[in-house]
Amino acid sequence: MKRILLVDDEPHVIRILKLSLIKAGYEVAEAANGLQAIDNISQATPDVLITDIDMPRMNGKELCMHIEKTLPERNFMIFVLTSRADNEHRIWTSSINNLEFLEKPVSIRKLLTRLQEYFTDLEQNEEEACLTAQSTQ
Repeated sequence: MKRILLVDDEPHVIRILKLSLIKAGYEVAEAANGLQAIDNISQATPDVLITDIDMPRMNGKELCMHIEKTLPERNFMIFVLTSRADNEHRIWTSSINNLEFLEKPVSIRKLLTRLQEYFTDLEQNEEEACLTAQSTQ
């Protein structure tokens, strides 16, 4: 089962997303800010991180920068949920691998579709890597 970590300080956003993701077959963990997310990641690495930007204690930008600095070889996708996908945000995110913006209010259907596309692409890439490795032996 794919594990998704939701990071948002708004309980109603967590509740709606969590219920939808569980219904779609994902295991879901949650955190109310970046510091809680880091603790959660250290205990169990997610397959996908979905985070808000504006949060107390450690915001989404600080969380993403911390992950990029401390886990440069990470293999999970980050989706940033924001109502402010302006140039400032696009500049700092351009230096972070495997990161994509989803604008708020996010459509559950769009989020689920994007997750399915991501996991399908990931599986195809893994299969291709296995085939390549087998053909070189």
